[in-house]
Amino acid sequence: MSALRSGTAVLTATALATTLAGCGGDEQPARSKVVTVLAAASLTEAFTDLKKQVEDAHPDVEVRVSFAASSTIVQQVNNHADADVVALADEKAGKTLKPDVLGSAAPRLFATNRLMIATPADNPAHVTGLDSLTSSSVDTVLCAPQVPCGRAAKSVLAKGHVTPHVVSYEQDVKATLAKVRLGEADAAIVYATDVTAAGTSVRGVALKPDQNVTTRLPIYALNDDEGTRAFVDAVTSSTGRKVLTTRGFGAP
Repeated sequence: MSALRSGTAVLTATALATTLAGCGGDEQPARSKVVTVLAAASLTEAFTDLKKQVEDAHPDVEVRVSFAASSTIVQQVNNHADADVVALADEKAGKTLKPDVLGSAAPRLFATNRLMIATPADNPAHVTGLDSLTSSSVDTVLCAPQVPCGRAAKSVLAKGHVTPHVVSYEQDVKATLAKVRLGEADAAIVYATDVTAAGTSVRGVALKPDQNVTTRLPIYALNDDEGTRAFVDAVTSSTGRKVLTTRGFGAP
């Protein structure tokens, strides 16, 4: 066999092997239904878990989740951003969704959340509670006032009659927590679920029960197609409740 013919045979065999490999059992299923979910940043871990569950149970459904501050999501939806499902961090955010966008969609409350103080893992400022934040030597970060975690933090501070030394206001709860995790602040008031999600990278300091607040999270289905129903049902089902509870959320 000539060198040319030998080379051609090798190429042909390689191409055939590649084609056969592409037909193997590891090929991903074709997903014909796409569900676009806009969700509050505090739901990142829980909804990532639920996305996988829905896609495993429905091989033809692809769930695309985008996380942001609830105020940002509301602005996007009110400007007619593509969304099938909207999940927000508190009820007040939902009340600012425009009726023409919502149509007949009604909120379904699916979880609750509480607040907690987060510090760096070694707690260098020795924060022991809300009163610690009054010291000018304790650099505190909060969520921006227009987002749910900022509103909730404002209520907590008012109930505790505390004026903290605030060095910055961040766009959402994840950005707020990041300041603490990176050692750029001594304390932050964030959701307890985000402290849980951060693991050993931060330390959680509990708030007194009479100082804390509870937020209730609504979810909206903006259409009634199969994929949308599958995701919303997963969130509101007993299985979804178990996922949310594992991630630190309370019952609605």
